[in-house]
Amino acid sequence: MMNTHEKLNYVEFPAKDLEATKAFFTAVFSWSFVDYGPDYAAFADQGLDGGFFRADACSQTSNGAALLVFYSSDIHQTLSKVTANGGVIVREIFDFPGGCRFHFTEPSGNEFAVWSEKR
Repeated sequence: MMNTHEKLNYVEFPAKDLEATKAFFTAVFSWSFVDYGPDYAAFADQGLDGGFFRADACSQTSNGAALLVFYSSDIHQTLSKVTANGGVIVREIFDFPGGCRFHFTEPSGNEFAVWSEKR
């Protein structure tokens, strides 16, 4: 990834269960990780690079956290992969101007969303 002056470059999330979180993102979104010791795992080439650090906290919009949103060309297939791999749907598919989306938490409790142009 090319580093660009004063542009978003990296994001970090807490992970209560680092191994389960890594397994979830590997299975659902085909991510790969590089471990930096037992308490940190980094990912790259996913639109925004980042990592997960072992912590008891989690990132949820109800607590004022930012929401990172994935794009899917088949939102129902992605929803099925999320639930089949331990994700919990916290907001079912709903319409908004320009498309539809759903929200989910991954095994460590961090909230994400997935959007698509069509249902």
